Amino acid sequence: MKKIAMLAAAVLLLSGQAAADDSTGCGVGSMIFDGKSGILPQILAVTTNGSTGNQTFGISSGTLGCDSNGTISSSAKMGMFTGENMESLALDMSRGEGEALETVALLMEIADEDRAAFYTLTKDNFARIYSSADVTAGEVLANLRQVMAEDEAFKSYAI
Repeated sequence: MKKIAMLAAAVLLLSGQAAADDSTGCGVGSMIFDGKSGILPQILAVTTNGSTGNQTFGISSGTLGCDSNGTISSSAKMGMFTGENMESLALDMSRGEGEALETVALLMEIADEDRAAFYTLTKDNFARIYSSADVTAGEVLANLRQVMAEDEAFKSYAI
């Protein structure tokens, strides 16, 4: 399951996703599976978008649900980074320090003055964030956001 999530994230990022309200980006696949929820429709939408190469056309022409003025969302960057760095991020969170954890703080736009407390928060809640041996990148991010949402100092970052 972890490999499928990483593949979906890679296809999403490499296919030139424009900003979107969901995690599938724009393109024919997103239009076909519009309104469907769950991991399978998202994977199928992303795979269709990536394998047909239609997002580039959609972005440049402003069609297929794409916005030619869009930007890549920070949540897409977070998903991709987390998926590619699960082990190093786990190690860093368990210690409350390290490059992967610093990168997450940057991607989440944690203010410099809040970073030390953020690192401690991830260390103190490591077992909740990495809730099982086979946790996915998406689950790690959801768990992290939940932990942050429950903390008065970090709930504004958990959006």
